[in-house]
Amino acid sequence: MEKRTFDLKTPDLGDSDKIELVKWYLKIGDLVSEGQEILELVTDKASFPVESPINGSLDEILFPEGSQVKKGDILGRLATKTS
Repeated sequence: MEKRTFDLKTPDLGDSDKIELVKWYLKIGDLVSEGQEILELVTDKASFPVESPINGSLDEILFPEGSQVKKGDILGRLATKTS
């Protein structure tokens, strides 16, 4: 089986300069379903849950809780196994 990884990036949240990653709902190795909330981002205006675009597992966390992030930053990586 081959492992494929997908970058989980900070989405475009409008004109917010300050974006904080406040919560990871999973830990490395946890299984995730497409559409499941993985983490929560907060700006000075609102909070934004980020959902998984795939079925797989959380492979890597690049920014821990409490980190300031920017649009396009790779927050973590998801992995799937293909045959």
